[in-house]
Amino acid sequence: MTSRSPHALTAPAVAPVSGSGPVSGSAPVPGPATVPGRDAGRDASAGVDPADFRAAMARFAAGVVVVTTRAADGSPRGFTATSFCSLSLDPPLVLVCLSHSSSSFPDFDACEEFAVSILRREDEPVARLFATSGADRFPDGEQAHTPSLLPVVNGAIGQLDCTLHARHRAGDHTIMIGRVDDVRLAPGEPLVYYDRAFGTLAPGPYRAP
Repeated sequence: MTSRSPHALTAPAVAPVSGSGPVSGSAPVPGPATVPGRDAGRDASAGVDPADFRAAMARFAAGVVVVTTRAADGSPRGFTATSFCSLSLDPPLVLVCLSHSSSSFPDFDACEEFAVSILRREDEPVARLFATSGADRFPDGEQAHTPSLLPVVNGAIGQLDCTLHARHRAGDHTIMIGRVDDVRLAPGEPLVYYDRAFGTLAPGPYRAP
């Protein structure tokens, strides 16, 4: 895989790819839109309504990744996430959040290394597959591997090999921090999740560097 410089984007927008669907193993999944004024008079001490919180998070466009590792018996594990970001440049650290209710949680809670595949717009079926409970997420012969034999998504626009740096419990999720040991890049447009739907970036007018 070869590296690629990012496009210059102005006022990026999300262009729908097709349909909508849940993204599991990440931050709370965006829910129904809020109704303006519906909380007028509500006691602020009662806290934020969960539906309002999900609706607010739905306004934040996020990239989509598949996070993978191997269980103690060597079998592959993985989940789709949007709660992924860079954390530090020196040392190079990234973080991803995983729900405690995820079927993959016990294996990721015990792993010492994991890989992150940054999905391209054509990878929406992959994102849906890894977000579907009980699905066969690793058909024989259909995934690539890192040098340390972790499964990764073939053709992903970015693949990051990570060694576990730290774990932190936070509410109903665990924050996994990984030190990035290797990076591989490929051309392509990113898959984006916004307002409960998958899409991609629509670049604005070109601006000279």
